[in-house]
Amino acid sequence: MSNQYVDVDVSEFKAFFQKMERAAKGDFRKELELFLDAIGNEFLEEVQDAFIHRHKNTGLGQLVSSFVKDDEHNIWSYEDGGLTLEVGSSLEYAIYVNSGHRTLDPAKNKHFTLKNGELARFVPGYWQGDRFIYDRSADGGMVLRLHWVDGLYFFDFALGKIEKTISVALEKRLQDWLDRYFGEF
Repeated sequence: MSNQYVDVDVSEFKAFFQKMERAAKGDFRKELELFLDAIGNEFLEEVQDAFIHRHKNTGLGQLVSSFVKDDEHNIWSYEDGGLTLEVGSSLEYAIYVNSGHRTLDPAKNKHFTLKNGELARFVPGYWQGDRFIYDRSADGGMVLRLHWVDGLYFFDFALGKIEKTISVALEKRLQDWLDRYFGEF
């Protein structure tokens, strides 16, 4: 019996493992972070657009411009498959505008009782046309009676829109990355 040797060309395996190593060392992670950052920016635009549409507002207000990624205030989170996107507003009242609220909180004891027995509170500010401008230093203001103010649900609306596209976009992007890194094999 004679000894026979089989020549095996491992150059393709070597190239494959080099690509895997390069992807694992950060190229893939950096690209994924850039992708998520783009999704975050798109999500912020959707939140702002939904607020403008639902509030019938010009969008030039403080609330619209207050939404930022990774803000430590008023955090809303979206999680899917272990990926998390956090968006917040630097304005304390953003959550109330989104989810609805009572015009006063009797627990804070900043209310008074009207002659008819209803609870109310005074809000300092002034009227500019048909809009009320809150101003702590104003001499005048308005009296709010206790009632429920419906939320605009702008965040929920934007989340619904983004959820429809994020999974498809992420799947396509992952396939593009796999094809680029490993498509030749």
